[in-house]
Amino acid sequence: MGLTSLHETVIAAGYTGNDTGVRSVVAFSARLSYLSLCLTLCWGIFTSTGWIRRFTGHHALRSGHSMLATFTLATAAVHAFGFWFLDEQLVVGAQVFIPFLDGYLRHAIGIIAFDLLVAIIVTAGMHRVFRYRNWLRFHQTAYVVFTLAVAHAWWGAWANANFELLWLAGITVSAPALTLAAVRFLPTRALARIGLIDSDTAAVKPIDKAEPLSVSVDNQRCHRYGFCQSEAPDVFQLREDGRLAYRQSPEVSRNLDVLSAARSCPMRAIEVTGKAS
Repeated sequence: MGLTSLHETVIAAGYTGNDTGVRSVVAFSARLSYLSLCLTLCWGIFTSTGWIRRFTGHHALRSGHSMLATFTLATAAVHAFGFWFLDEQLVVGAQVFIPFLDGYLRHAIGIIAFDLLVAIIVTAGMHRVFRYRNWLRFHQTAYVVFTLAVAHAWWGAWANANFELLWLAGITVSAPALTLAAVRFLPTRALARIGLIDSDTAAVKPIDKAEPLSVSVDNQRCHRYGFCQSEAPDVFQLREDGRLAYRQSPEVSRNLDVLSAARSCPMRAIEVTGKAS
């Protein structure tokens, strides 16, 4: 068989030199995105729980989490839109970001995960547009993104005959993220038993939201971002001189807003106390 006929046979089979290069980029970006997603989930859990806050500031943790999430999205985008440049044309046009158009369920799972990740990152800084409680619930769909992305990655590895080659590395990378996600929802007593939080913290009972609350703000930690004012404007108010004014004993009807304001503070400067439930 001559070189010309061999080249024609390769093109007819759907494999060209261009496709080989593009597939390498797509595969490498997918693995980077997988690794970064696992790290992002771990970092996000550390940020929300404060399990390693003793080693660094909460603000630094949030910044690191945002950087990892952005890198995850960037590599995922390279993986997804790289298919446009294949001569084989596995997917075309809107099939890259609209699920179920190409008829492959494993592709649809990855596309849904990608679309949700875009929505989460786009809305990450919108505390002042949405109520923090609603924003937090939507942000927690990142656990769904992780589950779908892992399913997409493993299904793709099996479909492309790379399962045996990559299973050990994939499990090794995802194990810490899966472990932390499971530990994240353990009772506080169990967390204290394994040393992730202080026993004093575990002994604190939940606050009764139907009883009066007492509010205090650590002025040394408060950076006047104004998230608390967005959540409870009748309790917290930033003055024109930059100082934060707040009511120490708000009405019981504002309890949910007050607790939401305390959770939304990036510097954890708001302390809310009340009768234990």
